[in-house]
Amino acid sequence: MGEFSDTFLDLGHDLAKRAAREQGGILSGENPAHFDTANPIRIWIIQLILIVCMTQGLALLFAKIKQPRVIAEVIGGILLGPTAFGRIPKFSATVFPPQSLPYLSLVANIGLCLFMFVTAMEVDIAVFKRNAKKSVVISVAGMLLPFGVGVAVAVPVYHEFVNPDNASFGLFLLFIGVAISITAFPVLCRILTELNLLDTHVGITTLSSAIVDDVTAWILLALTVTLINASDGLTALWILLTCVGWILFVIFPVKWGYRWLARRSGSLENGTPTPFMMTVTMLLVFVSAFFTDVIGVHAIFGAFIAGLVVPRDNGFSISLLEKIEDLVSILFLPLYFTLSGLKTDLGLLNDGTAWGYTFLVIAVAFLGKFVGCALPARLMGFNNREAGAIGMLMSCKGLVELIVLNIGLAAGILDTKVFSMFVMMAVILTFITSPCTIFIYPERFREHIPPNKTSGEAPVSRNRCRSVSGNPAGPISLMTRFTVVLSKVEHLPAVMTLTQFLQPPLKSSPTKSKAHSIGGSDEKVDIMEPSTPTLSPLAGNASVASDGTPRVSIDALRLIELTERTSAVMRGAAAEELAHRDTLISVMRTFGHLNRIPVSSALSIIPQDSFSSSVTSHVRETGADLVVIPWNSASSTIEEASQNPSGITTHNPFDAIFGGRSSGADRTTAINYSQFVRRVFVESPSDVALFIDRGLSPLETSATYGQHIFLPFVGVRMTVLLFLLSFSCVCTRPFRRLLCGRKRRMDSKR
Repeated sequence: MGEFSDTFLDLGHDLAKRAAREQGGILSGENPAHFDTANPIRIWIIQLILIVCMTQGLALLFAKIKQPRVIAEVIGGILLGPTAFGRIPKFSATVFPPQSLPYLSLVANIGLCLFMFVTAMEVDIAVFKRNAKKSVVISVAGMLLPFGVGVAVAVPVYHEFVNPDNASFGLFLLFIGVAISITAFPVLCRILTELNLLDTHVGITTLSSAIVDDVTAWILLALTVTLINASDGLTALWILLTCVGWILFVIFPVKWGYRWLARRSGSLENGTPTPFMMTVTMLLVFVSAFFTDVIGVHAIFGAFIAGLVVPRDNGFSISLLEKIEDLVSILFLPLYFTLSGLKTDLGLLNDGTAWGYTFLVIAVAFLGKFVGCALPARLMGFNNREAGAIGMLMSCKGLVELIVLNIGLAAGILDTKVFSMFVMMAVILTFITSPCTIFIYPERFREHIPPNKTSGEAPVSRNRCRSVSGNPAGPISLMTRFTVVLSKVEHLPAVMTLTQFLQPPLKSSPTKSKAHSIGGSDEKVDIMEPSTPTLSPLAGNASVASDGTPRVSIDALRLIELTERTSAVMRGAAAEELAHRDTLISVMRTFGHLNRIPVSSALSIIPQDSFSSSVTSHVRETGADLVVIPWNSASSTIEEASQNPSGITTHNPFDAIFGGRSSGADRTTAINYSQFVRRVFVESPSDVALFIDRGLSPLETSATYGQHIFLPFVGVRMTVLLFLLSFSCVCTRPFRRLLCGRKRRMDSKR
């Protein structure tokens, strides 16, 4: 009987494998968690959801004790690994099957390259130049001492835990020295910002020292990786020289070309990268990462070098960062932390020897860095608390430490047990950085560098403007220094309305108007100046205008929320520059100049929970008479006006403040802001006024110009009397009616 040939049978077998896949999915009884190389997206999504939920949940918990996000991500990765969840039967085999890890690793390494690109953009050479001497001394000493003690502790660790056949003794010593001496620059930036230390000498010195430390550590790590990947000394030399050549090529000609493209495309002028510049940027990152990887150095070095190319002009780097940072921090980085956690097994530290060496590594890493940075800081003129804070902050580890450890594990220098010991060291040192810094250097001992205030007018005296004499109890001081709080653009109409109320009168004669003639004999134009009655100056008035009216000044405090985003951290570091080009401050200064009112300004980038304390400290420093907080209810007013064609609404702007019935828009937007307002009322050393702008109705025109002013107050009547007296002295704008009323509790006996 005839038989088919082997070729025909093989062809039939191949055709059978190419048969269409069943598309029923779970409806056909298919397990969605089953890993299939032809369709790995399902298990990847399951892994992603589990990882993100775990890290985000832990981040919310650790944020309450002022811990950086990296702590939650590292601990979340460890919990998902063999240390905790991995001990659940079939958990790792089902959720993290070994066949799926290469796909997870690919996405994680893409995110890691983007993270290193972001880290390089955070490096501000200008900060280093301003503190070059102190930074170099502290950084070099802070690298040499921990490197030396790290090499010393690496000797017994090598002989106790490392197999000599897997790792060279010299490379192990070099690698451990680098791992112990490194400082996590990205995590340190966030800690400095959250602790409000960026405007102190301690924060600036620590940040500039960390820049030197970070660059030096990456150079040493690149050298270590080169020696690991090279087969002999000559190959290592060629790899190192090629890497140096690539760095010079990227830093000079590529940087010049990138800046030229950004300028030609209008990206630098607008401060926002165009889609073309985003394409060029992403290609530059991955081309640089590819080149450093193929020459024998890790891809992350190429991505880091690419980040040094991005210009910081006009906020370009911040705007570019905003377009990629959420994807990196929310999706990509947690995957990398989980991969590290899957390789970490704290269960291997199951005897006294292992734990003894773990605590020894932690102590050596902390003391080496702390003493190495605190001692030179003390010799450079810092006091004991400031030097201790610098040493504590510089001992911070974090993601950079995990990157170094993962490189060592992949290269075979570290085994799982030693890797777990050093991961424990990184977690503990990062965890104690914030609380120990607060303990060593509390707020009452900090010396904040005063921000450079900008003003369109000459400086104004801080003395109270004017006193009413003849009072047997002494002169009554009027309110002339007003601090207005700006946190969003919707507050500008209210502040501009207040500014116009405080506009001083034009200088003119009380009896006649002045006329100026311009033009030739055939043409004559008269320009009239309006006549405004002037107030007679009172005795003892130290700060009045030449016409006798009080000299009012406005101090605009711009508040910007500091979030966990890297772009917000970069804004915090560049607050002084941002104060000169902030849109709200520029509008306020210009409007004040047009209304002949001196306007000074200050900018603060802090977490939203600290808004009230920032206002309180600013008022205490400037000696303001009255703090004015604008409240915008235009959103709900517009909504109600659209539902009522007559334009007559019954919207009550106090509902959102005092907890009454309000629209959905007010309930959504007013919660955090109303809490901020309440805290300012409680904490402020000066009187506080809430200026509510109801906006203009669709039917209001210039023919109906004039304002109804309603002034409810809580507290002492004298404060309201002073405000009304001050207001009547300086206000030159027409208004129809001013109604004053006192708000008191129903159960009050007064």
